[in-house]
Amino acid sequence: MTARIAIAAFATLFALAAGAAHGQALRVGLASEPTSMDPHYHQATPNDALSAHVFDTLVAADAGMKLIPGLATAWKPVNDTTWEFTLRQGVKFSNGAPFTPEDVIFTFCRVLNNPQAIAGSYANIALKIDKMDVKDGSTLVITTKAPYPLLANELTRMWILWSGIAQHDQIRFDPEHKCGVTGPWPKMEDFNSGKNAIGTGPYALKSFVRGTGITLERNEGYWGKKPAWKEVRLTPVPSAGPRMTGLLAGDFDLIENPAARDLKRLDGDKKFKYVITPSVRVLFLQMDVGRNPSPQVQSPDGKNPLQDLRVRRAISMAIDRKAITQRIMDGAATPANQFLPDGMFGALPHAPELKYDPAGAKKLLAEAGYPDGFSITLAATNDRYINDAAVAQAVAQYLSRIGIKTNVNAMTRSVFFPQRAKREFSFAMGGWGSDTGEASSFLTYWVTSLDKDRGLGTSNYGGFSDPEFDKVFRQAITTVDPAQREKLLQEAVRRALDQLPSIPLHFESSTWAFRGDISYEGRADQLTLAASARPAH
Repeated sequence: MTARIAIAAFATLFALAAGAAHGQALRVGLASEPTSMDPHYHQATPNDALSAHVFDTLVAADAGMKLIPGLATAWKPVNDTTWEFTLRQGVKFSNGAPFTPEDVIFTFCRVLNNPQAIAGSYANIALKIDKMDVKDGSTLVITTKAPYPLLANELTRMWILWSGIAQHDQIRFDPEHKCGVTGPWPKMEDFNSGKNAIGTGPYALKSFVRGTGITLERNEGYWGKKPAWKEVRLTPVPSAGPRMTGLLAGDFDLIENPAARDLKRLDGDKKFKYVITPSVRVLFLQMDVGRNPSPQVQSPDGKNPLQDLRVRRAISMAIDRKAITQRIMDGAATPANQFLPDGMFGALPHAPELKYDPAGAKKLLAEAGYPDGFSITLAATNDRYINDAAVAQAVAQYLSRIGIKTNVNAMTRSVFFPQRAKREFSFAMGGWGSDTGEASSFLTYWVTSLDKDRGLGTSNYGGFSDPEFDKVFRQAITTVDPAQREKLLQEAVRRALDQLPSIPLHFESSTWAFRGDISYEGRADQLTLAASARPAH
């Protein structure tokens, strides 16, 4: 009897292991855990990757960030402030309800009424909308308050909800009167429980357990290409070593962001493969330049040294970006001299190198009145970006060498992001993927002066405000002509680099390792998607 049980158990384990190769289940080891199933809670890559399994957007993006049809099959600008979107017909939500234009309008209204959202990234899009009207049942007409040439690009991250998750009368775009919603607005907790996690995407939520894992099941009524996997299990494993061990042991079929040095273990082994894909994510330092004094800075004169441009330039010059990318990132990153990789729209064609010059940095500190430096705390995540805590420690060591005594406070992102949004930090390391594919993405949120009504500067936690920058940048984002807009964006980038309210460090490259009987397509936006993995034939 014991032998039979052992044989049966082995057969079960073998079937589970083989399941991934035959389209049954895909087991994924995540480097960073999504913080919510609510698709409008926080614009963070792990959250957007999870949302992309359950929800759709009007406009989608392929692996290279090229715009492709989503819930809209076509779109076009009618004039500088009016767009028409042709909605896909016959689409149903995972509960069988038909997709309608009213669901789109409800979604835009909900993001304007989501007090739990962090940083308001999704509301920033809706704030630019003046009117939304339904034309002939299948065409949605969106009128913006000002020319908004990037509307289609921005919509690639506006996840569409089912309007039935809230009580309502006739849905209309009338934010001042709750858009026809009569009951309470949906809360994050009801998405995490699965109650409101109703989308038109390729998967439906089966379970969401923070710290343990997420299970998705195939949406058999999905309008698009049928997913290869019946079930997807997403397990957070923050440390790269255990993720790789899990892949090698057969616990995972796919893992994201294995350590570059560990990839050598896979070379020549036909049982495993990996892909390395350059991304548009920049790691950067954001400084509090708006307050004097600043809460986590201690200087001899009691002032905030970060308000002095010479100090900000000294910090940049003190950091050896090439050493960080080679020694800490194992070559899976590129030193950043601006906020978007060369060649992207609005980036400088040949940005001046941000050189490593510790002697020059010390000289600038002395000129600024801090020959003996000062003390500061660098806040960072320890579970969000590739090697984030190690990078923060390296930055601290470089700064300490020029006299800026730097203490690192590395914390889990569930603690870091809300504290940063409350401006509790003086000096913080962050990351941003410019998913619109042009320089305006970073500048809109992190550099331009705060203007909540226009959805500008909502991540400008350092309080930077430069009228000269604002004038050029605001002209850029309302300029429809691409050539003129690119020139204006480049001018804005130059100004941002001259003033350095934020200091770019490096661009991440994303890596995925997986079983040899799977093929996987890496994405420039770093999203880990089950649809990118398919059984190899």
